[in-house]
Amino acid sequence: MKTRIAIQGVKASFHEEAAYKYFGEDIETVECESFKKTCDMLKQGKADYVVMAIENSIAGSILPNYNLLRDYRFHIVGEVHLNIQQNLLALPGTKLSDIKFVESHPIAIRQCDEFLIDHPEWTIKEGMDTAACAKGIVENQLKNTAAIASALAAKIYGLEILERRIETNKKNATRFLILSNELVEHKNANKASLSFQTGNAVGALANVLQCFAEQNVNLSKIQSMPVVGKRNEYDFYVDVEWKKQGDYDAAIRKVLKHTINFTIMGEYIKNEKV
Repeated sequence: MKTRIAIQGVKASFHEEAAYKYFGEDIETVECESFKKTCDMLKQGKADYVVMAIENSIAGSILPNYNLLRDYRFHIVGEVHLNIQQNLLALPGTKLSDIKFVESHPIAIRQCDEFLIDHPEWTIKEGMDTAACAKGIVENQLKNTAAIASALAAKIYGLEILERRIETNKKNATRFLILSNELVEHKNANKASLSFQTGNAVGALANVLQCFAEQNVNLSKIQSMPVVGKRNEYDFYVDVEWKKQGDYDAAIRKVLKHTINFTIMGEYIKNEKV
């Protein structure tokens, strides 16, 4: 039986590309219309893993997904980086002058803002997913509509690429997390995702960060999210990297003394950007 990977979006979405990159091609992708649905699939045992985008080098952190990580408490067992190349796709034979509407995911639209500014005559419409917008053009035979999506989406749905590489920043990359209901131990783990709260005292967060620095543990990301219903209280999400396991273990022991609700969300092997 093939490993089942829940993805937000449809076939040829960037989430499916990320799943293939991490797990290989011999998998079954479970298409979901929302990130919450991917989590429900994993919780119900209808998927073995979730591939979830967490940050983009242009658009930044995908904040609602931090809430899902908090609510579902899955284990982060890996990560994968994907270079995102956006293209303008339309039905075969369509010219740029025929286009009246452009559809894509809101983040993909933001990634292509400089290209879109040059076409003020187009109406921009936000969709659920890049590949779903491409699929919709084919299903509804929309001759006046283009989608912003991957070259793979063009290939799978039989669309023509009118303009290639329309993303503003050519070093556009998205980081995806691999989530599991089961704890997967990596003997060579060198990265961890942690969450915690601190007291309101002056320097409370600085004290925590100092614990990592003293042990040569690198802080590669920090994200704060308000604690729901509690004023001036925040959950902190941090990613840390280390070269020596002993340094990381010592840092965790120190950090525990300065935090509340401390959680190791996952320890895994760092994925280098490609």
